[in-house]
Amino acid sequence: MCFFERQFELPTNEYFNAMNSEEQDLTEAQLLRLNAEKQLKARQKKTVKPEMGIDEKRLMHELQVHQIELEMQNEELCRANEVAETALRKYTMLYDFAPMGYFTLNAEGKIEDMNFTGAEMLGDRRFSLMASNFKFFISVEDQDVFETFLAKVYAGISKESCKVRLGHYKNPLRYVYMEGVVTGEERNCLLSVVDISGF
Repeated sequence: MCFFERQFELPTNEYFNAMNSEEQDLTEAQLLRLNAEKQLKARQKKTVKPEMGIDEKRLMHELQVHQIELEMQNEELCRANEVAETALRKYTMLYDFAPMGYFTLNAEGKIEDMNFTGAEMLGDRRFSLMASNFKFFISVEDQDVFETFLAKVYAGISKESCKVRLGHYKNPLRYVYMEGVVTGEERNCLLSVVDISGF
C-alpha cells in the first residue's frame, strides 16, 4: 500500500507530449518542480488563505511544493513497484514451470536453487534437495564426465555442455543433456538440463 493517499491526478502522456520545447529541455527534478508548482496554483484557487507575511508565504509555498513533489514521487514509486511485482510473478512462473530443469550450483556442485522440473528429474521435492550435491544424482559411470564438465565451466567464461545419466535410489536412469555457465559475483553455475531419453 502506498504511503500517501491519491489526492491528485498525475500528468498524462498526452500532457507531456504537448509541452513546449523549453519544458522538454528541463531535468527530471526541474520538471517535477514545475508540475508541483502548477498543481499548487490549481489548489490555491480553490481555497482562501488568511493573510501572511512575505517570509511566511515563501515558507508555506516551499513546504506545499515539496509536499506535492513527494506525493508525485510516491505515486511513481508505487507504479514502479507494481510493474516490478508483475515482472517477478511472470519470471517465477517461467522459471518454476519451464519444461527443462534449471539448477543453480556452487563451485562444489551443491544445489542452491532449482525449478520444479529439475526436482522431478531428481525424483524428490525441491525443499528436500536443497544443499544436496548434484553429482550424487549422476550415475557412477558418468561421474568423471560430470566432474570434468563442472571443472571446465568454472575454468572458462563460455558455456559448456555434456551428456550424462541421472539416477538415484529407485529412480530409473535417464539420459540428459546439460549446459552450464558461471555468472554473477557469487560465481554460481547456472545449469539447464533436458531429458533426452526418448531420442
